[in-house]
Amino acid sequence: MKALQQVIDYIDQKFSKKISLIHKPEWRLRDIVAELRQTYPDVKFHYHFESSSIRPDGGILCIHGQRDDTLTYPILIAEVKNQGTNDLRVAEGRPRQARGNAIERLGKNLIGLRTALMRESIFPFVCFGYGCDFEDKSSILDRVATMAMFGELNKTYLHDEGDGKFKRGSFYFRQEPWSVEEMADIMKDIAERSVFYYFSKYGEKHFQ
Repeated sequence: MKALQQVIDYIDQKFSKKISLIHKPEWRLRDIVAELRQTYPDVKFHYHFESSSIRPDGGILCIHGQRDDTLTYPILIAEVKNQGTNDLRVAEGRPRQARGNAIERLGKNLIGLRTALMRESIFPFVCFGYGCDFEDKSSILDRVATMAMFGELNKTYLHDEGDGKFKRGSFYFRQEPWSVEEMADIMKDIAERSVFYYFSKYGEKHFQ
């Protein structure tokens, strides 16, 4: 994802020598559960396979805590979904097909990621969706709104709302593809504000 590299370069320059970045392609369930057990020692957690993981399209951009810190501090989790070919089928004179379910596969990831970050009061998740299934008159948009905990689409939600009950995330969806610059600007904002959040909660020295 070209936009993600712009974000990495921007954050590196913005917080030079104050943080160390790591970009992970996946977050293994065993590691999520280990962190949950550490944070909530009175609650039981379970998973089945050591190899199971959550793999967002854009990976997980994190900052390092202190050397002995075993927690993960994500500042950006990004997905990109394209759904819908009916515009091409109509142009070719073929009948429309039932709308696809690319975004419905987000559900599993969202549950896992929201749970993993219950200890924090931010959710630095963003999904960019495009394709004819997301045109203005498409009912698919309400499936996305449901995943967004009924938040508005095309709006950034970083901080939890409703006394921490609504960890929404940001869902940018439309018919036209998103440009690299558009995605980079939105992700820079999420990543930068996430770093400031961690600084405020844990102190800058925690990440040096």
